[in-house]
Amino acid sequence: MLFQFERIFKNYFSFNPNLMILLEKKLEELKETISSYKLCDFCLGLIPYTNSKNLSTIQVGKSIRKQLNLSKINPLNCWLCNGLSDEIPNFIQLIYEKLKEYEYNSFLIGCKVDEEILEREKQFLSKIGVSTTESIFKNHLNREIGKTLEEQLDKEVDFKNPDIIAVIDTSFDVVHLQIKPIYIYGRYIKKSRSIPQTKWFCSLCHGKGCRRCSYSGKLYETSVEELIAAPLLKYTKGEDESFHGCGREDIDVQMLGNGRPFVIEIKNPKKRSIDFDKITEEIKRGNKVSVVNLRYSNREELIRLKKAHFNKIYQAVVECKEAISEEKLKKAVETLQGATIHQFTPTRVAHRRAHLVRNRKIYSCRIESIRDTRATLMIEAESGTYIKELISGDNGNTKPSLSELLGIPCSTVTLDVIEIKGE
Repeated sequence: MLFQFERIFKNYFSFNPNLMILLEKKLEELKETISSYKLCDFCLGLIPYTNSKNLSTIQVGKSIRKQLNLSKINPLNCWLCNGLSDEIPNFIQLIYEKLKEYEYNSFLIGCKVDEEILEREKQFLSKIGVSTTESIFKNHLNREIGKTLEEQLDKEVDFKNPDIIAVIDTSFDVVHLQIKPIYIYGRYIKKSRSIPQTKWFCSLCHGKGCRRCSYSGKLYETSVEELIAAPLLKYTKGEDESFHGCGREDIDVQMLGNGRPFVIEIKNPKKRSIDFDKITEEIKRGNKVSVVNLRYSNREELIRLKKAHFNKIYQAVVECKEAISEEKLKKAVETLQGATIHQFTPTRVAHRRAHLVRNRKIYSCRIESIRDTRATLMIEAESGTYIKELISGDNGNTKPSLSELLGIPCSTVTLDVIEIKGE
């Protein structure tokens, strides 16, 4: 067995005796350089070596030691690692014990190594003509630990997208875990007019708790987010969550029909297998929110969902100041059908939304019922349309509006999202 570079150069220069003599001299100098360093088997194994694919780093080091006829070096006396390689079994055990608490299918090993060791590694590799932008020592350490754990745990090492990354701090014998979040897709149905989509923190104390919020930190007791997250956090033993809805409805608006798409991100879960039927039933028992189509998702779907613009169908119960003329209402509805309306930022959200004009398409508008001063309308509108302002006009901020077309003030009594289209 030969050094990798020795084999390559001998094949390349074999046609020229003079070059071969020069090469032999260089190789002897190289061997003398290697011999001058007191290295343990692991650190000798960092040297590029042919046929080393199925060998451990220590096995490679032993082969090089035998080829160069070097005396054995105790890892504690190793010039490069100063005994660190002798700690590999201990590192393996530390990581093994840490991972026992978690459910996962794949993992990856990382390590943090003292800078002095890395500097000595650079010096040694430079002396033998090996140039690299990353630490060979750390790569080999990760590989040795990973291969052993792969067998012990019966789990796969995944270099691209592991469930868990275990990073061992070799100076302090501490293992830090980086746990991939679980992404869960679903659609929620909200049959309540008193809860927001997400946690609504008190604007005075910003969640810390004060008199205004009765020291709860929140303006509303619960939310769609919390009702869905609670059982998921319980079953996955996750530390925290982030809720991402495809748009949001007002607190007093019901979300009915096929439900609103969402992705919830469970952070630092200890358990990854989820009984979605069980979770669905537990959420439903709360009577305020239910979910359908729960399944595993990913970050890519989350990003697509946040960028998506789906048309929505609403049922609006409208109250007018005067009795509604059926003829006038029909004409107003016909005018809105297919119209592009212009909405300046509504007064009710002006404190938290940019002040600009939004152009939104009304795809359809039809009358379901009329009685005295009240009417029920079905409206399909472009994503981002403010339906309440389409009805009221918001003091001229939305044009055209139902109030403007009828010539009488109108307001929304109840509003329900019946369907979210386009997914």
